[in-house]
Amino acid sequence: MADLLVIVPSRGRPESVARLVEAWQATGAYDDGAELMFAVDADDPTYPAYMAEIGRCRPGALGTFTAREWVPMVHKLNAAVVDVLAAVPGLPALGFAGDDHLPRTPGWARRYLDEMRQMGTGIVYGDDRIQGARLPTQWATTSDIVRTLGRMVPADVEHLYCDDAIADLGRAARCLRYLPDVVIEHVHPLAGRAAWDDQYRRVNHPGQYARDRAAYERWRVERMPDDVAAVKALSERSGCGDQNFHGSPVGSG
Repeated sequence: MADLLVIVPSRGRPESVARLVEAWQATGAYDDGAELMFAVDADDPTYPAYMAEIGRCRPGALGTFTAREWVPMVHKLNAAVVDVLAAVPGLPALGFAGDDHLPRTPGWARRYLDEMRQMGTGIVYGDDRIQGARLPTQWATTSDIVRTLGRMVPADVEHLYCDDAIADLGRAARCLRYLPDVVIEHVHPLAGRAAWDDQYRRVNHPGQYARDRAAYERWRVERMPDDVAAVKALSERSGCGDQNFHGSPVGSG
């Protein structure tokens, strides 16, 4: 069993499978105890191409979570996490990445895991070459946090502001650690690193920003204090060390 499972929600981009697998192989992520899972939609016209790429790039080893039909990225991520933790209750750590996040630093997965072992309970992220220390656009977390909150992203957003919510939670609970020497490049059109496609256009428009901003602000007022208190309690219980890396679930599901 891997120590870190990174879930990648994706739609309409089956070519991202080979690109991500290649980046993981080049940086030694699989050898360092990380595994990759794609979360895809059964109604995606490119679904057969995803399955073909997954079978070709990493036969029998690359996991998938399939939603019956399209749901927003964060909802798909949270659903996948619930399934994963039910199937693998001893999984020590979980991560999120977009299908446009490419690891560039050799040993990044080992570095993530070492930091989380040291923290006991915590969230880590690297430099995405766009937001840097300001926001974790890709992150990994000890699984006790996810079990306790019942979700990977604390705010009920669809796509945007999920990184703001993770930053707010981690900073307020004093369990967020930025690793400037780890580069997980965000290959995004806003930085001129990718072309705009239908998926980028769908989630980068004023209506999506307004909807997710409202959900994010609502979480900050209504639920963030309780979420922070719950994570702080986990940190106090675990202290420093590798308590969360020994297979037994920590926190409540």
